[in-house]
Amino acid sequence: MKEVRTERAPAPVGPYSQAIEHSGWVFASGQIPLDPATGKLVRGDIEAQTRAVLANLKAVLEAGGASFSNVVRTTIYLTDLADFPRVNAVYGEHFSAEPRPARATVQVAALPLGAKIEIDAIAAVHADS
Repeated sequence: MKEVRTERAPAPVGPYSQAIEHSGWVFASGQIPLDPATGKLVRGDIEAQTRAVLANLKAVLEAGGASFSNVVRTTIYLTDLADFPRVNAVYGEHFSAEPRPARATVQVAALPLGAKIEIDAIAAVHADS
C-alpha cells in the first residue's frame, strides 16, 4: 500500500491521503473544488466547481499512475440534486470514452468548506506504470 500525493491537487483538509495505490488500484479520496495553489474554495456556479473538482481528481489519479480512462467507479456528492443535469453535462465531457465508469450520485446536507460538490474515484493503474 502506497500513499499518493501531488502538489497539483489540494492538500487534504483532514487526516487522510489524497489517494492510496494498492495492488494495481488507485483509491482517490473525494475532491472538492479547492484551488491547489491557494487552498481556497473555487467560487462560481456548479459548472465551475465541477470543473475544479475534476481537475483535482485528474491530478491525483495521474500521480497514482491512472487516468480518467482507467476509472471504474465514482461517487458524486451534491448539496442540491437540482444541480444534477448541469454536473452531469460537465462530468460527461471528462468521461466520454466507453465504457464509462459505474457511478452513484447522492445528495448530502453539507460538504467541507461550503463546497457544492465532491467526487471520489477508484481506478486501475496503467498497465505500463
